[in-house]
Amino acid sequence: MTLAVTGATGFVGQALIDRATKARIPVRALTRRPAEPCTGVEWVLGDLGANNALAQLCKGAEALVHVAGVVSAPDAAGFEEGNVTGTLNVIEAAVKAGVPRLIFVSSLSAREPQLSAYGASKARAEKLVMASGLDWTIVRPPAIYGFRDKEMLDLFKAAKWGVVPMPQREGRASYIHVDDLARLLLALIPGGEAVTGQVFEPDDGKSGGWGHREIARAIGWAVGRRPAVVHLSPAMLGRAARWGSKLLGSRFKLTPDRAGYMSHPDWVSAEAARVPESLWKPKVPTREGLRATAKWYREQGWL
Repeated sequence: MTLAVTGATGFVGQALIDRATKARIPVRALTRRPAEPCTGVEWVLGDLGANNALAQLCKGAEALVHVAGVVSAPDAAGFEEGNVTGTLNVIEAAVKAGVPRLIFVSSLSAREPQLSAYGASKARAEKLVMASGLDWTIVRPPAIYGFRDKEMLDLFKAAKWGVVPMPQREGRASYIHVDDLARLLLALIPGGEAVTGQVFEPDDGKSGGWGHREIARAIGWAVGRRPAVVHLSPAMLGRAARWGSKLLGSRFKLTPDRAGYMSHPDWVSAEAARVPESLWKPKVPTREGLRATAKWYREQGWL
């Protein structure tokens, strides 16, 4: 089979490519800029707005994993273009090429679209996938961490400095290692009655998720520190996002849009949306995964 992948050069996409090539699955991958040659991977130069590139990506593919998306944008229009219009373009290309199977990587934020422009765009993209006529499965990952990740890197740096800012004390969230997510995406490719037309919310297997203080201390343990944990109210998160964006621009990860959904107290993967255990189980215990991630950051000179 040939597996088509969008977002292949990103954090999750690279983990998926690693897993697919190890399994000797031929991959055709979309990239916005020339990529290094990789055994088993055919690179297609283009983006989600390039119809010719999408047609080439989908030609002859038995399945498509749509990972690409916009996680940070200056306004709602940026999320709309990247996550909604981009997904529509991918669907149209897949339908025209006769790709039978589509796996869409969404986000838990799609559960609460009123909280952020990002979540709203993912929710609209999900509706497009559901109406596509394709054999589809949607995956809503919780917070993803692991090798190559730059989104959670600041938390590791903060833990090393000794103070970790987190959302309100009573909030909880689920986590998943990127390699576990990549294994799941590959496991979903064959489809079947148990997964077709389903929305899954995978996690690390920890029932009830992690308290914010608990995960901050776990990250501290991973870097060899016991950091103080400072809980920020929704109002404080909003102010920090506005001032940080003004001072540091796009380099500041906590945007006002992110502050909107980070303030929500429940980002725990739903029990009712679990992946069947006969198909997939998480393998990476989060504490060990965090420690391995911290080690990788140090080896790369990031931490």
